[in-house]
Amino acid sequence: MSFVHLHTHTEYSILDGANKIKDYIQRVKELGMNAAAITDHGVMYGVIDFYKEAKKEGINPIIGCEVYVAPGSRHDKGSTGEEKYNHLILLAETTEGYYNLQKICSQGFIDGFYYKPRVDEEILRQYSKGIICLSACLAGALPRLILAGRHEDAVGFIERYKDIFGEDNFFLEIQDHGIPEERTVITEMLSLSRETDTRIVATNDCHYTRAEDAEPHDVLLCIQTGKTIDDPDRMRYEGGQYYVKSEAEMRELFSYAQEAVDNTQMIADRCHIEIEFHVTKMPSYDVPEGYTASTYLRKLCQDGLKRRYPDNWESLSDQLEYELGIIEKMGYVEYFLIVWDFINYAREHGIPVGPGRGSAAGSLVSYTTGITNIDPTKYKLLFERFLNPERVSMPDIDVDFCYARRPEVIEYVKKKYGKDCVVQIVTFGTLAAKQAIKDVGKAMELPYAYCNSLAAMIPKDVGITISKALNINPELKDLYDSDNTVKRLIDTSMKLEGLPRQTGTHAAGVVICRNAASEYVPLARSADGDGLVSQYNMTLVEELGLLKMDFLGLRTLTVINDAAKHIEKTKGIKIKIDEIDYNDPKTLEHISTGNTNGIFQLESAGMQSFMKQLRPKSLEDVIAGISLYRPGPMEFIPKYIKGKNEPESISYACSELESILEPTYGCIVYQEQVMQIVQKLAGYTMGQADNIRRAMSKKKQYVIDEEREYFVYGNKERNIKGCVANGINEAVANGIYDSMVDFAKYAFNKSHAAAYAVVAFQTAWLMHYYPVEYWAAILTSVIGNAPKLTSYMLAAKADGINVMNPDINKSGADFVPYEGDVLFALCGINGVGKNAAIAIEEYRENNGRFEDFKDTLAVLLTLGINKKAVANLIKAGAFDSLGGTRKQYLIVYESLIDEIANDKKKNVSGQMSLFDMGGEGDSIGQALVLPPVGEFDKKEYLAYEKEVTGIYLSGHPLNEYSDMIRNLTDTTCGEFMRDDNDEITLMADSEATIAGIITRVSQTYTKKDSKPMAFITVEDLTGSINVVVFPKNYASCRQILTEDTKVVVKGKVSVEDGKDAGLMAEKITSFDDIPQNVWIRFADMEEYEKLHAQIEATLDEMPGKDSVIFYITSEKKKAVKLNRVSCNADNLERLYRMMGKDNIAVTY
Repeated sequence: MSFVHLHTHTEYSILDGANKIKDYIQRVKELGMNAAAITDHGVMYGVIDFYKEAKKEGINPIIGCEVYVAPGSRHDKGSTGEEKYNHLILLAETTEGYYNLQKICSQGFIDGFYYKPRVDEEILRQYSKGIICLSACLAGALPRLILAGRHEDAVGFIERYKDIFGEDNFFLEIQDHGIPEERTVITEMLSLSRETDTRIVATNDCHYTRAEDAEPHDVLLCIQTGKTIDDPDRMRYEGGQYYVKSEAEMRELFSYAQEAVDNTQMIADRCHIEIEFHVTKMPSYDVPEGYTASTYLRKLCQDGLKRRYPDNWESLSDQLEYELGIIEKMGYVEYFLIVWDFINYAREHGIPVGPGRGSAAGSLVSYTTGITNIDPTKYKLLFERFLNPERVSMPDIDVDFCYARRPEVIEYVKKKYGKDCVVQIVTFGTLAAKQAIKDVGKAMELPYAYCNSLAAMIPKDVGITISKALNINPELKDLYDSDNTVKRLIDTSMKLEGLPRQTGTHAAGVVICRNAASEYVPLARSADGDGLVSQYNMTLVEELGLLKMDFLGLRTLTVINDAAKHIEKTKGIKIKIDEIDYNDPKTLEHISTGNTNGIFQLESAGMQSFMKQLRPKSLEDVIAGISLYRPGPMEFIPKYIKGKNEPESISYACSELESILEPTYGCIVYQEQVMQIVQKLAGYTMGQADNIRRAMSKKKQYVIDEEREYFVYGNKERNIKGCVANGINEAVANGIYDSMVDFAKYAFNKSHAAAYAVVAFQTAWLMHYYPVEYWAAILTSVIGNAPKLTSYMLAAKADGINVMNPDINKSGADFVPYEGDVLFALCGINGVGKNAAIAIEEYRENNGRFEDFKDTLAVLLTLGINKKAVANLIKAGAFDSLGGTRKQYLIVYESLIDEIANDKKKNVSGQMSLFDMGGEGDSIGQALVLPPVGEFDKKEYLAYEKEVTGIYLSGHPLNEYSDMIRNLTDTTCGEFMRDDNDEITLMADSEATIAGIITRVSQTYTKKDSKPMAFITVEDLTGSINVVVFPKNYASCRQILTEDTKVVVKGKVSVEDGKDAGLMAEKITSFDDIPQNVWIRFADMEEYEKLHAQIEATLDEMPGKDSVIFYITSEKKKAVKLNRVSCNADNLERLYRMMGKDNIAVTY
């Protein structure tokens, strides 16, 4: 074979290439080729995956990129009348060329980005060594010169690029996809080749793998451009020739230029690069004078050991030395110093830092340096779970920071190591199974509801694919087999499934490099355009030996910090949250009540129920609870609780287990316990124990089977004694091993659970002792998240803490404590920014309270608050304390603002007349007269509150129906929303009944038979959910599907990945159609005889559908009135006035 594809786009030419790397490599292997190139548009995202896959299959990987070249300087970013960029193919001939290609690719994003990441000839010349250049497709500069008839310029271009890359490293590229312009270019290229003595090379512009992939690729282009396949004006690749062709096809296509085909192999034979993996490229840490990195880390540890353990530090010196020895031997001293440094910076600057995360909490070095804040000796955490001396791998210390101040820490790291040495990490969103069906369906112009119903048939399983779903779900398979539209949709979706859809920025990952990051990885712009990211993902960055750190933003740390500030301000108490009693009985009792809304890790409905059962008596119980409450371990919860409540029921298979399992009442709960068992019972080293723990958790069956033999009988070569040699019965040993294998699949990392339990306990402690301050902090943390804000406000109210309306004279920028309640935040009102809200606070502090509405407006205008924000403040009730009504203020505020602005202009220009300065028209000093229009009715002002804050503040339209809702429903809308752990407690396809107000109605039609259906949004006091009303139900309820209608909805729960759950309606009933019973109670017959005629007359004035029942208490008798009444709020109020509220009740 003597042809190689040198111009190929993979899936990483995002939404333009449908050529999956694995399929591509398999295809060239089938075609008998020995090499293949990757040349994605302007990026190197897929290079490492491509390199590894090609190497694995025995294919020589040619690393390249189709770069964008600016027509002039890359710095020119205005319109010049020329093309904004031209294409150019660059291939790495050598390893040096590969690194130069990275720098070229990076530079396009760093300072050449204009629509695309552009480079220029200056950059190409600077980094040309080791690179072979091809003149590219019709979008290249040379073909454009040819098509423009600029022969001399074309010759000049060739000579210039041969000078840049070298005589033997620049090739004229020809392509033939059946486009007429290509034939013109080919003819001229052949002539130019002879004229300039420049070799020619034939390529195919591959965008998909096989010829039959043309249609799925066409759909992909529609997804990219937001068009549909029937749109005549959309972008398309005509002719179906953009696939990975065979050598025979290429030779037939270029029969007149066989040397152009031969040259592809010649180029491929010249291209050989080696990429280095798993060789650490640790940045250096500058230590104080007189220290080495090792001696400085040792000093930090020894100082910290004496500080942490003033009474027994000597007893822990050996463990500290053991850990330091392993860290030094593995070459990770500077890693620990780097982590210690930025954590130390955060602590010194008052930036809250989490107590630890992951296995790092098991290290004494981490604890003594202050990297973590959990005592590993107290909770029996294991160093080897963190850093295994028998398995060299980079340590992984993830750090939680206050989410509001996390950027400060990242900025510090950038300044310390250099901005060009610190970058964030790219992520890729892919066309997963459900998304692929929806996107493809949209491109094929299929109705949303139709596609959504098919996507809903894909099970919510980890790693699910459309192919797997067809095997699992017979209903989906039947549709696929019987409906041609479904078959076409699913077949196309399967072709595109798994392709990258968009890039993002890793939420926490930061790469710290020894030198400029572009020397190690290609860089790209972050998704938001504000910074740079590595073009390789997190896993690949680590495989390349770079230091990757996770700077995580944890909202709860911000909440704890804000609560502490509130406590200090309101009570004068300075809280040191790290020094609280972590076995405080009152806090544990609070957790045991299950009232854990707002408590970190413990606030889901399921966890609240579990805490009531568990009734934790120590932090150890909370750690265990967090570990057990997950799929898998949940089945062990009853055994754990029984052991805790009935210690006499606990039994151990052998006495050696007691000291290990006693803290967890005889259950294996943690990964660390698996390690301790194999070490204590069979004589494994801790490093060996960690290896077997990993094998069990990753279900490596061949390792599990092999290790069973060693666990029971030992292994002399590995110095493992075995259980039998230690006096443990063979059957008992096998039974213990079975139980370990069974649980290790689910066992949790205790170090991680302990860290989370500490934060959970801190929030519970604050909630118990300082509930007002804590609720103020947690409400602030969810500003902008209306469903969560509503949920927390309800939870606070249940704790006896009301959230008061915003008040211009009392409210702060954030939620703040006020006289046992919490004031709504000014920042929670649309249009009122943080800076403006802070300015209002500062003005009050310096000048006192606001008294007059007009004067207040004058001040607000000077603080940068515009008309729209003023209107929103009025609608939210922020000016209620000034004496007027919201309706009055909304009528006059615009004219007052205009008047204030005009007065200001006159003052500035000196145009104030005598009449302006005093006299009959003078408004200065006079009280503002508001129009006598009263106030909005309740419905209107509640609607205004929701409009500007996202929630109801003064009440809720459903409040008067609370009894009915409680009786008729089993689920709230809030239960359909994902919690902070991205979990939903409702099960897919389970039945649920909710009640609420319809806030949105969208009618559509089914594709198959054009039957009407609807999507509606229903809101209750806890949040809102989307409801699908299919045609069979829509016909019976369409009359009530209008906005503001109050309804009860019964249906099946629909759950999708990453989204809140929804409801597929089976029955919808208007509140007005739900019969109610009005009970009227009389003390005795005498009272009944006295009042019933008057009551009857009043009831006759209330015609409706509801029943009335008279109840005589003394007789314990009831009588049903035949005439029906309307049980609305106004009518009930009349009855309350006549009989007293205690004597009227409503049932359903």
